[in-house]
Amino acid sequence: MESIKIIQGNAISELRQFKSDTVDLIIADPPYNLGKDYGNNHDLKGFDEYLEFSFSWLQEAHRILKPTGTIYVFMGVRFISYLYDILDRKLGLYFNSWLTWHYTQGMGRKKGFSPRHDDILMFNKSENFKFRLDHIRVPQKYFRKRNNMSGANPGDVWSFSHVHYSNPERENHPTQKPEALIERMVLASSDEGDYVVDPFAGSGTTLRVCQQLQRKCDGIEINPEYIFLIKNRLNKNFEGFDSIDPRMERVPRDLPEKIGTGNLF
Repeated sequence: MESIKIIQGNAISELRQFKSDTVDLIIADPPYNLGKDYGNNHDLKGFDEYLEFSFSWLQEAHRILKPTGTIYVFMGVRFISYLYDILDRKLGLYFNSWLTWHYTQGMGRKKGFSPRHDDILMFNKSENFKFRLDHIRVPQKYFRKRNNMSGANPGDVWSFSHVHYSNPERENHPTQKPEALIERMVLASSDEGDYVVDPFAGSGTTLRVCQQLQRKCDGIEINPEYIFLIKNRLNKNFEGFDSIDPRMERVPRDLPEKIGTGNLF
């Protein structure tokens, strides 16, 4: 299997071609059914039609995951509770976390509060799943002997800025996700050489991240224009991910002078 593979086609049809119990990690950013224009198709289905679509691709995702596998699913507020129900009750996956991606930039509203977050569901196929906490720890804010000074658990609220339209890393895609956001998922729930699948590749962020983190990754995308975009993106020189958790740059306050001398503890 080549390391990074782009598959043009319908997500449900293509997922049906995958062997069962073969995938370590699925990261999925499906259409939110909000009417966004994705070039050759619009993200707008009837309510029941969208739920049927969601169940169909999630059923295939569940089938292809290894028993130790994990799935992350992005979703907007209107349908996320329905996706939770599908994953939990209908498919019998194990709920792990309801993650909140907080961002500082977003559309403004004059009536009601401006949205500043997306939700991400994290489910495991069994109770025996991979989670590499040491790969995603963030620096402590304060020094305390009881703290793990290799870093803290990032928690379930993640702050990453949008890839702004003025950012040179911005692709021509309406819902491009920050690379560091996907990096955390990949590092937490897979190891080098593991097999990752993105059923809705979009701008190719998951493929790009896996390319840099030495994971095998298949991305499915229905729009040929985005296939072209992804190929160009994968061929670009890598100069670092396009975003960062601001906590990664902090240094613990009140560090004792003797830290690192062996006399601290």
